[in-house]
Amino acid sequence: MNEVAFVLQKNKRILSANYVKEFEAMFACPICHSTMKVMESKSFICSNHHTFDFTKQGYVNFMTRPVNGKYNKELFEARRNLIVDEGFFEPLNHEIADIINAYSGNTISILDMGCGEGSHLNNISMIVNKDVVGVGIDISKEGIKSTSKNYNDKIWAMADLANTPFQDVTFDVILNILSPSNYTECNRLLKTNGVVIKVVPSSGYLKELRERIFANRSYSNMNTIKRFQENFRFVDQKRLTYTKILDKPAIEWLIQMTPMTWSKKEKVITFLNKESVQITIDFDILIGKNNL
Repeated sequence: MNEVAFVLQKNKRILSANYVKEFEAMFACPICHSTMKVMESKSFICSNHHTFDFTKQGYVNFMTRPVNGKYNKELFEARRNLIVDEGFFEPLNHEIADIINAYSGNTISILDMGCGEGSHLNNISMIVNKDVVGVGIDISKEGIKSTSKNYNDKIWAMADLANTPFQDVTFDVILNILSPSNYTECNRLLKTNGVVIKVVPSSGYLKELRERIFANRSYSNMNTIKRFQENFRFVDQKRLTYTKILDKPAIEWLIQMTPMTWSKKEKVITFLNKESVQITIDFDILIGKNNL
């Protein structure tokens, strides 16, 4: 590593640590749940001396166990390309921002649980008419590395969704977008009047790919919706459906980032040979409040 690269990485770590220090009261040690402090612009240390370092990319690794991630760097690059270059989820981001504007005050903290490469949280934070403290966590090292590389004005952490490094009743909004979730943690972390917004695929989501891979097999999210309703004070449910025309590079990004295609490449090869294709995006957006 040359001297310039070393200095840039050191600065990234210091800048991130100094930014997070402003919000260290949010955090609790994932091992002993005691309070934490940012020390010497490089480490998070709890009152029982458990230590978690800021990485050279600027995120904090709060994992207390090894993880074998199944999502690689190429997946997150493809997802970011599709979101940033193609605006694939732009209508969804605007819909979520509208919900946040309707249910939240002027200054809010947002936690994105399962943030991936961070584009959803970044875009939504820019759209809402609020002052936002944005925090994104994910179990994937490659996802969090990507977030830290591309977005500087947020707090990014590698953390277990079932054992998050935060104090109780900390967040005004919790996002869970096309990602696994832990409802016990959501209820613990959500403020009394806060909202949790969960986005799940609806029956028409990527139906062009689904029909190619699974023929006429139908898709239902009813069990997911029922479980959400059982775990939160259910507020509302919104349906969002739209289509996008994707060119050949965007088709390749979509297939690369979509788990249902990974072992079925031979069944989606016709998509790769097309110059463009229309894709359906279809979501149910679930809104709930703390159930504790």
